[in-house]
Parts: sequence; structure tokens; C-alpha cells
Amino acid sequence: MRARTAIVCSVADQGVAALTNILVLVTAARLSTLAEFARFSAVYLVFTVLLGVSGAYTGQPLVLRRGGTEEVRGACRSAVAFTLLAAAVLGAALAGVCLLVRGATADALMALGFVLPVVLGQDTMRYAFSTLHLPHLALAGDVLRLVCVLGALALQPHGAPAARLVAVWGLAALPALILSAALLHRRVAGATVRPGLLLRRGHLGRRFVVEFAVGNATGQLSVLGLGAVGNPLVVGALRGATTLFGPLNVLFTSATGFGPPLLGRLAGERRRVRAAALLAAVLAAGAAAWATVLALLPAPVGRRLLGDTWPTAAALLPATGSQYAAMAVGTCGLLALRMLDPRTTLAIQVAFSLASVAFLIGGYALGGVQGAAWGLCLGSGCKAVATWTRVARLANRSAAVRAPLSAGAARPGESS
Repeated sequence: MRARTAIVCSVADQGVAALTNILVLVTAARLSTLAEFARFSAVYLVFTVLLGVSGAYTGQPLVLRRGGTEEVRGACRSAVAFTLLAAAVLGAALAGVCLLVRGATADALMALGFVLPVVLGQDTMRYAFSTLHLPHLALAGDVLRLVCVLGALALQPHGAPAARLVAVWGLAALPALILSAALLHRRVAGATVRPGLLLRRGHLGRRFVVEFAVGNATGQLSVLGLGAVGNPLVVGALRGATTLFGPLNVLFTSATGFGPPLLGRLAGERRRVRAAALLAAVLAAGAAAWATVLALLPAPVGRRLLGDTWPTAAALLPATGSQYAAMAVGTCGLLALRMLDPRTTLAIQVAFSLASVAFLIGGYALGGVQGAAWGLCLGSGCKAVATWTRVARLANRSAAVRAPLSAGAARPGESS
């Protein structure tokens, strides 16, 4: 596939995935009461954490694979097999624990456990298609998922419990899983399946999981913690605001997961860094423009989007919009670092993600939900500055190393 076509298909696929994510939450908000949406949001947040862990452990190392065709095909089959097995074990354990706990939230988590292999398996196949340079097949699966999921949720009655919505959302992705599996099987049939390799010491996914844990999951779990020890509605308020930025959130996550195969087509480190910087500018401008559009929405339109959650979510739009602009810059900086040296990102993730949690908690203590939102924004801004500072240092160091080599190469008559 030509580079331009691959980029168009990959961007379209991320757009469809983003649209699915935001419409699922919007539909749930419209179908649910404020309390039920808070419950659904909490469970969906748990799924988001598990999805990120799965992508970090299996997907991100997969898209960095280099080697012969047979080796890459085998790696794709192994990653998918490992994800299905791990999701089945984890889902069964989650459902089993929730059977012992009474309550609507436990029921929703149990439903998540049952559908976990479906949703995680389909996502890993997206990474496999990207690795094989077949993003149009990932796009086909995601379009089918969008249609099936939204169609199934639209048939649910108003006031449906969170457990029912979670079950319907997960099972509706089954046709997309089947289609993706059929398309992938045609490309990787016969390749060696060795899922045990992903458990070996030195697997790059372990480092990426640590980065995800401190870079993404820590903040999300902190929001859950604030809801548990403080006001439970804080989860619905913050999630309602971030739901409105769902497309950008998916694009940020996809940048580090699906960006390397696309940027890898560019020759030279400087071109890749410039492309990442350009992407950061575009995404940051998009976040600012989208925040402006949302802020200008009339209240009746906002209520049609998020129902009873709209007033609290609308009040957080300035802080959340600023946070997403900063996240765009920081995420693209991490993508540039991943291309320059993937081992340099861990220290930044640890330091500034923990700082973001501190800003979140401190902001909540000083200003409630508004303070928590601005705390997250401050943390994202600090991480963005640190990330691009590191990119500049690595790029300058690489240029300094290449300069004497080029000078020596220009005098072939001299011996070393």
C-alpha cells in the first residue's frame, strides 16, 4: 500500500474509533440518570485502563517489530492469541469477584468481565493490521463496530441500568471481532503462534506498561479515588467533560500506538521530529477550536448531548480544553521520543504523571471539581514542556554525532 493511502486509512480508522468512543458515552448519558451515568462512567473508566494496559503490553511492541515477513506475521498471531487468553482469564476473575459483591456497580463490572475478550481482542487486531501495513482492514472492522454498537445501544430503554448497557456495548462488538479475525487469518495463516514469548523477561511491553501506568492510568484511577473518598459525582463530572473531547483522547492514545509505522516511512530523524511537531500544533489547535465550539453550545443542545450531566461538564470546559491542548503537545513529544530512543520516555512519564496526580488532588482540595480540572491541566502542561525539551536535546546530540562522521566520509583518502 502506498504511504499516502496508508496515512489516510490510518487517520480515518482513528477517527472512526474516536467517534465510536464519544458516541457510546453520549448515548449512555442520554439513556441514564445522573447516578447511573456516573456508575457507567466508572466502569468504562476501568475498561479504558485495561485497554491501555493491553495496548501497551502487546500492541505498542508489535508495531515496532522489524524483520522478515514470516517473523512479523507470527508476531501478529502471537499477540492476538495472547490477548484473547489473557482477557479471558482476567475477565473470568473479575466476574467471579463481582459475584461475591452485591450492588449495581458490581453487576456492571461483572458484565465488563464477560465481554472483555471481545473488546480487547478486536483492539489488538487493529495493531496487527497496522503492523502489517493494512490499515484499511482495521478501518473496515471499526466501521462495522460503530454501526453495531450504536444500533444496539439505541434500542435500549431510557433508565437502563449500567450493567445492561455495558453488556450490550461489549456484545455488539462481536461482529467486528469476527470480521477482523477472518481478515487477519487470510494474511497470517500458517505463521508460528508463540504467545508465551510475550511473557519472557525483556519483553518491551513491560516497560510500556509501566509508562502507561504512570502516564495515564494513575490519573484516571485518582479520579476514581476522589469519587470514592469524596463526592461520587466528581467522576461523572470529569468524565462528562472529557467525553466531549473523546475524539482527541482516542487520537492521543493512537499516536504512540499507531504513529511509529507511519513516521517510520519518513527518511531521517529530523523529518520525523518535524512531522511530530506539526502534528502537535494541529492537534493543539484542534483542541482549542473544539473547546470554543462546545463553550458556545446552547444549554438545550448540551443537555441533548449529556443529559443531566451537561451543567457540571460545561463548567469544566475551559480547564478541560486547555488540558487537551497541552496533552496534544506532550503526546506528540512522546511519539518523537519513541522514534528517537524509546527508553528515554519512562523517566518523564514517572516524574510528571505523579506530579499531575499531586496537582489533581491539590486542586480538588483547594477548589473542588474546578480545581481538580485545572490541576490536571497544569500537570499536562508541565509534561509537555519536559518532553519537548528532551526531544531537542536528543536531536541536537544526534546531529553532533553525525557531523564528524560526515566530514570524515567526505575525505575518503584518509585512513582511520
